[in-house]
Amino acid sequence: MADETTQDPTQQTDETAQQARPEDQDAPRAAEAQPDAPEGEPAEEADDSTGEPAAEGAEHPDTILAAERLADLQRAQADLVNYRNRMERLRAQDKDNTIAGVVEALIPVLDDIHMARQAGDLEGGPFAAIATKLEGVLERYGVESIGEVGETFDPNHHEALLHTEGDLPEGATETTVVQVLQPGFRVNKRIVRAARVAVADPS
Repeated sequence: MADETTQDPTQQTDETAQQARPEDQDAPRAAEAQPDAPEGEPAEEADDSTGEPAAEGAEHPDTILAAERLADLQRAQADLVNYRNRMERLRAQDKDNTIAGVVEALIPVLDDIHMARQAGDLEGGPFAAIATKLEGVLERYGVESIGEVGETFDPNHHEALLHTEGDLPEGATETTVVQVLQPGFRVNKRIVRAARVAVADPS
């Protein structure tokens, strides 16, 4: 019967450990090859959201957004002010147009009052009080009577129906109103009807 060689179990375990996981033996050498970070040099800070370094002097997104919102608010306020001003102008124009329409309808009556006053028919009669009240109401609504004797003729305010040679006021050097045939009317600088007048030219 042949002799059998008996192997020491301890020796077998050591050989197995040396053959197993050779990479574990290289780990200490790799750690020694990696240099340590220099002391005293802080690590570069990274941006929280992107991982990139934060640029110096860059505005924060919240600051930019706040500036945009402020600009939008200022534009909206300016638009509101312009809208209110435009509406006020339109309301004033509508009011003037309405009053001018009433005056145009009353012009025949106002002409009769003027003729009666020129003829002296209003003196001491009840009709004088009615005429005065009507003229007072129109005045409160911005209606003005235009055309006075002695005024320099202005084609924007006067319509010359007659030309005469005399009756010029003393010292007049321009064409002058010498008689008001029918008064004109104006509503807040808007001419409803020009005054119809007789004028005289200087010699």
